[in-house]
Amino acid sequence: MKEPPAVLIAGAGIAGLTMALALARHGFGSRVYEREPLLREVGAGLQLSPNATRILDRLGVLAALAPRAVQPGAIELRKAATLERLARVPLGAEAEQRWGAPYLVAHRADLQAALLACARRERAIELVTGATVEDAEIAGIGVRARIRRGWITEHAEAPLLIAADGVWSGLRQAVSAKAGNRFTGYLAWRATLPRDKAAGVLATHDSVTAFMHPRFHLVAYPVSGGRDVNLVAFTSGDALRQEWAQEMSDAPLRAAMADADPALRQSVKAVSAWTVWPIHAAHTGTPWTGAGRLALIGDAAHAMPPFAAQGAAMAIEDAAALATLLARHRDTPPVALSAYQRIRKPRMARVARRGQFNRFVWHAAGPVALARDLVLRRREETALMADFDWLYGFDAEAEIDG
Repeated sequence: MKEPPAVLIAGAGIAGLTMALALARHGFGSRVYEREPLLREVGAGLQLSPNATRILDRLGVLAALAPRAVQPGAIELRKAATLERLARVPLGAEAEQRWGAPYLVAHRADLQAALLACARRERAIELVTGATVEDAEIAGIGVRARIRRGWITEHAEAPLLIAADGVWSGLRQAVSAKAGNRFTGYLAWRATLPRDKAAGVLATHDSVTAFMHPRFHLVAYPVSGGRDVNLVAFTSGDALRQEWAQEMSDAPLRAAMADADPALRQSVKAVSAWTVWPIHAAHTGTPWTGAGRLALIGDAAHAMPPFAAQGAAMAIEDAAALATLLARHRDTPPVALSAYQRIRKPRMARVARRGQFNRFVWHAAGPVALARDLVLRRREETALMADFDWLYGFDAEAEIDG
């Protein structure tokens, strides 16, 4: 009879698969439940800063992802109305040397495929699709999970359950009755555009570029080996339905970009369809662990607006940190979970503050925008790089071992 897994994981997205791989690296078996019958990642591009890629490299995922990823030359901040470049943070080889790992951009589906390929090669990982972990309760010195497969309900027991089931986590309530989400008032408009259909700077740049404007900001970077351009624009708006992604007319986006540079407006017009994501954030102040046997990671724990481009990176950091702690406290999971929350929450709070700062800067208007432009024009590239040392130079595993 096959030995039962040490850990149950709810969700086979970026957080869940990284968690399974990190556990396997430390000798733990896991069973990953995914509600979708076929694994497929929705969304568009994502940024993988060095604090994430150093972990992916240790897990063997980076080698699988590299052929489809792009290493951008820089992060640029530009004014959307004129395309004037206000600031540049060098990436590429310079960033890799400074922070010890590459800064990459990729399509979410490519990262998902790389994680899945590595997980399927790992004998310690069992993947169950078409199965939703609906609830859990403490049972003795472990946890008992209720799992639904179509019309069938079954149960599974293990010493530990990790909820990696995203912003709409069904397991948050098992940790805290006060856990939940709030709509932030922002919409993310996501699309990929073939490079040959992009106009102006979007057709030629190899950077991660944020185009700033009081009514919106647009982030663009190459994906899929450089063949496509990932576009994500952020505007204020209403969440019409409690769904993660929905189809909408692009009229609100075009209205927000009415006085943007013509090349930006032309590229937006060339997009055949936008996927609109109402941006929700998890309630702060609620616990990430329950009874020493249940832990939330990634968006299930701390979904936040993506203005720091750290959503995937924080999920990857969570997985690495929690696996390291479980290995250190192999016989006392409650001690590991308590340390996980104590160590990770301050890090997440700082990242969230950085995102709030970015939103303020990128959407500045009037005299505040004039002051912003003056400050950014005067800052040296080396000083701008130093601003990110705490974020990109961070090693989630070394933080535990140190």
